[in-house]
Amino acid sequence: MTQIWPIGGGKGGSGKSFLTSSLGRLLAEQGRKTLVIDLDLGAANLHTLLGVPYPQKGFSDFIRKKVPRLEDTIVETHCKNLFLISGAHDNFDIANLSYEQKMKTLRAIAKLDQDIVLLDLGAGTSFNTLDFFLISQNGIFVATPEPTAVENFYRLIRSIFFRRIRYSFSASDFRTLEAEAEERFGGDALGRPDLVMKVIAESSPDKHADLQKEMASFRFQLIINQLRKHDNASLGLQMSKVVSKHLGLHVEHAGNVAYDEHVHDAIYQQAHFLDRYSYTKTALDLRAVSRRIAGSTGKQLTFDYM
Repeated sequence: MTQIWPIGGGKGGSGKSFLTSSLGRLLAEQGRKTLVIDLDLGAANLHTLLGVPYPQKGFSDFIRKKVPRLEDTIVETHCKNLFLISGAHDNFDIANLSYEQKMKTLRAIAKLDQDIVLLDLGAGTSFNTLDFFLISQNGIFVATPEPTAVENFYRLIRSIFFRRIRYSFSASDFRTLEAEAEERFGGDALGRPDLVMKVIAESSPDKHADLQKEMASFRFQLIINQLRKHDNASLGLQMSKVVSKHLGLHVEHAGNVAYDEHVHDAIYQQAHFLDRYSYTKTALDLRAVSRRIAGSTGKQLTFDYM
């Protein structure tokens, strides 16, 4: 069964695309048939990081119906078992996928025949990003050890939680739910999914039970990227504990990836970091994280609620 791993971060500049390309390569080297899809809509650069010349086809060809199937846009990379759907041809307006285009994409991704599919998502909390995260019980969050990145990580995962709650109710019922939560707990309740869940538990116990079961089944992973020697190596564990306490979601700390200025050098030289600097601490960290990701399992979710 295909494992789908959305990869995102609440803040730009976290090295998300570099991690996606590196994990894709390492998983492919483990013998997994791996596909990476560049869904950083309007700002795609994954082909460059994978050393693939400007692709002649890509994601926008599927969206604009130039090809009938998403798999028709797959191109090979230089690495055995590693394939790419590029966003190099995407226009800037593709960042605003329509509902129909988004649903078409989600259904097409769910049907892909690969061992592992990595989705390189845009930073932030746009509805497109949130919905791509909700296609699977798996998910990877990338954050750097900075206060703003930590704050944005929490905002992103909270938004995913709210987005999933939202799809359990009609628009009018959800507004009623928000109003009741605000009346009982004050204005802060609209930023606290745990408080909203308390209201759901009383007003819709069956939906509350279903949501609790689904949230408990998520296999989210957190990677702290660009960790320097003076940074707190336990930050990822601390962030996971905060999410568990306040949101009731389990996020496993998959590991830290050390900062290395050679990453920039490799990108500038259009060489893959794992080829040029394979025995650095950063490369060893990436291999350790990839083994944890490969050993974590979760199933694809349905998205009939969208």
